[in-house]
Amino acid sequence: MRTLVIERQARARNVQVTEEELIVELEDGRTIIVPLAWFPRLLHGTPEERANWRLIGDGEGIHWPDLDEDIAVAHLLLGIPSQETQASLQKWLQSRKQKLTTDH
Repeated sequence: MRTLVIERQARARNVQVTEEELIVELEDGRTIIVPLAWFPRLLHGTPEERANWRLIGDGEGIHWPDLDEDIAVAHLLLGIPSQETQASLQKWLQSRKQKLTTDH
């Protein structure tokens, strides 16, 4: 017996970032809500930086240019948090701290 498998890529339609959650509305009507702690760069971002996002790959991902963060919708659906290493995050936080110091 053959099984027909139809694979359709989930696509984001809208994104909202609160102080505690990342909320992604999908084109098919579903809404995904995950803890912001899953994505440390978003967690450390300002409300303005979190609000500056754009859809990439026809909605298959979300990009935050100010935070250099990309999140795949498929990863959200699978419950996969950020895969960034602690060393990479610490390096990013240090460069962020230096930038904030020189900007003020």
